[in-house]
Amino acid sequence: MNYEFLLATIILVLIPGTGVIYTISIGLALGARPSIVAALGCTMGIIPALLASMLGLAAIMHSSAILFELLKYAGAAYLCFLAFSMWRNVSKFQIDKNTKRISNFHIIRRAILINALNPKLTLFFLAFLPQFIATDTHSPTLDFILLSSVFMLATLVIFIGYGIFASKMRHYIIHSERIMRYIQRGFAAIIASLAAKLALTE
Repeated sequence: MNYEFLLATIILVLIPGTGVIYTISIGLALGARPSIVAALGCTMGIIPALLASMLGLAAIMHSSAILFELLKYAGAAYLCFLAFSMWRNVSKFQIDKNTKRISNFHIIRRAILINALNPKLTLFFLAFLPQFIATDTHSPTLDFILLSSVFMLATLVIFIGYGIFASKMRHYIIHSERIMRYIQRGFAAIIASLAAKLALTE
């Protein structure tokens, strides 16, 4: 295993992004188990980007401005919807009967869409992973799959760590409705800013 790749992967996954923010918000709102589901969903959301890179779709997307713009705005629109939903629905961050109605399917579906609708992720893998594939390898596709699996495993483990940490902090702040509202709207604002950043991506 290329240790440079492993180090770069850990650093990249640790950097807070939309998936991290979503996983932490689920950990704070619902606890450890739902945050693990969110982490799993965010990891599964990487698969479309990896497949697109393997099939060369990322190169097509890079050369097709229209295709990139369509996927970019779809992703930005979904993040705006998610931010608006978090800002408006305070009940999702409160411990009451309504909290139990949020199913694992609902959590994992949102988590998958967060990454699947991000065109930058596909282009990122096209530029990032090939750097760590040896030029004299007999099976570059197999090496790509191996590196991709390591990246996804690191994502899952680190995101679970974020979610569990958030669930532990939850017990200290959950009794204050005001604090929870501020946290919820803070996350909504962050996701909205990430949506704007995605929409402005060239």
